[in-house]
Amino acid sequence: MRIAAEGRRSVAVAVMAALGGGLLSPLLALAGAAFAAALLWFYRDPERKPPGDPSLWVSPADGKVVEILEAEHPYVGKAVKIGVFMSPLDVHVNRVPASGSVRYLQYVPGRKLMAFNEKASEENERFYVGLETGEGPLLLVQIAGFLARRIVSEVRKGDALQRGERYGMIRLGSKVDVYLPASVRPAVVVGQKVKAGETVIGVVNR
Repeated sequence: MRIAAEGRRSVAVAVMAALGGGLLSPLLALAGAAFAAALLWFYRDPERKPPGDPSLWVSPADGKVVEILEAEHPYVGKAVKIGVFMSPLDVHVNRVPASGSVRYLQYVPGRKLMAFNEKASEENERFYVGLETGEGPLLLVQIAGFLARRIVSEVRKGDALQRGERYGMIRLGSKVDVYLPASVRPAVVVGQKVKAGETVIGVVNR
């Protein structure tokens, strides 16, 4: 099982603690092993393979589509926003829907409303990543929720990212919004379960 880079140190420490606890007490060893297993599950990072056709944009997150609506942001202008809610049981690694270059980054501190609250996208702590793609600007928003306590993103302006590539994670789930350019139509419906890097979330208009 592949482990997300952000969690490898925590997993290693938990495994060492479990081994050390085993020298003192079987119960400590059992508790330590259970905690290490929980961390392994939390930081799991399965390989994903996007569809071969580059006109098929993929979901940025595992979870459930909770909203599809018209929205607006200075980086993209008017766009269709798709919100994907990530539960604590979902894979937390986020992936890029389409290939492009990073042109916009912004961190916004905020509240810890439940991620499915309609105000979460505008009031919660969040991190914006804007890419320039062959179809126009694409905006991704990682949104912290009630349980999520850290947004992780290692990208920098100028980075060239490929469709399906990992670009960050949200610890303990929460929500990811994706703003599609006008040339890309949504290919999901509210309530649909999606997988990051595999499920087609948008299709380029021909």
